[in-house]
Amino acid sequence: MTEQTQRRELSFSRVIDAPREKIFRCWTEEELLKQWFAPLPWTVSAAKIDVRAGGSSSITMRSPEGEEYPGNGVYLEVIPNERIVFTDAFASAWVPSAKPFMVVTTQLDDLGSGKTRYTATVLHWAAEDREVHEKMGFHRGWAQGAEQLAALAAKI
Repeated sequence: MTEQTQRRELSFSRVIDAPREKIFRCWTEEELLKQWFAPLPWTVSAAKIDVRAGGSSSITMRSPEGEEYPGNGVYLEVIPNERIVFTDAFASAWVPSAKPFMVVTTQLDDLGSGKTRYTATVLHWAAEDREVHEKMGFHRGWAQGAEQLAALAAKI
């Protein structure tokens, strides 16, 4: 990894006590995604996902005050039970977004005994975008999301 890439990257990893097939389901089934994706007390008020390379994603997060924050993107790579790569550089299909911000890679590594190493790597278009994302609470938010994901994956 180059120094320039390091300046634009944020990453989070943890071991989840669930097989990667269940974690993949939580990422790829709308009703499951809505249960964990936003760090509480935030919620997901709407999710429409077409999880395949070139498929669109539209997820709306709701703040505790009731404000809605829509996020649209496109899946770039989907390897079942292993990896999902998506970006907000496209709003839908191959229509460019107004302001590309990031590419997200979620990696699910089988550790055996029903455990999975879950790693989310976010590569931003600019170092300034990375700084904004970090100040927004990237590490805290993704850690809480992973806790919610782990709890859901353990019970499905």
